[in-house]
Amino acid sequence: MVDTLSERELWILGMGGCDERGATVCGYLREGGYRARPADLEDLKVERPLGILLDISPYSSDGWGILLDLKRNPETRDIPILPVFLSEEGKVGGVFPAAGFFTLPIDTDYLTKRMVVLGLTSEAEDWDLQALVISRNGEEQVVKAVESLGFQVIQAYTGKEAIAFATTEPRYLAFSTMMLPDMSAFELLDRFRLYPQTRNIPFFVLVKEFMKEGERAAIGRQVEHLVRKKELGRDEFLRYLRKR
Repeated sequence: MVDTLSERELWILGMGGCDERGATVCGYLREGGYRARPADLEDLKVERPLGILLDISPYSSDGWGILLDLKRNPETRDIPILPVFLSEEGKVGGVFPAAGFFTLPIDTDYLTKRMVVLGLTSEAEDWDLQALVISRNGEEQVVKAVESLGFQVIQAYTGKEAIAFATTEPRYLAFSTMMLPDMSAFELLDRFRLYPQTRNIPFFVLVKEFMKEGERAAIGRQVEHLVRKKELGRDEFLRYLRKR
């Protein structure tokens, strides 16, 4: 018999146990019918969860380091991750439902595999579909990898430019580096959700395979500024899970 509870088990990483900073999130999950389990990277050697909720706030237990460890490891990089921002007291300040994360330099074979598994390449041969690649430096390898899947690539170099491109003509996919000259990828994702024509675009975040401590701190400050004074209630928080 299939254990339906294990099928709905979500692991909590980076935010402490359910009796500490993670208490609010764990309570929301239980009320939504999910089983919440505090875990660490070692647990992934023997088990796999339905998905991972990861605290990427400055108050986390190295949330960005955990994200990079998960995505660098071929054994764990396919596990869905939902980044959340918890305040020092454990209140939910923000949720960032990216369609997925890829490390840079890009692994073209892995990118291709994931796009096929997610069903995002099936229409590329029949339709003239466009994908946005958003990066300060252009990310030539990413552009070539996405073009090899049959997409026409539109490049944007800032978040504002990406919004302009995405709201004037239909775009099928978006790939953005974590830090742009004018905003973070999470802020851009937040803004995409404001427009009906961009709300449902699959949005993938590109992260450097190795980030220095200063880079992680800079991203943390950007995200903290984005969610300042926000607090999500149970129903709003659970909506992000039901869409995934």
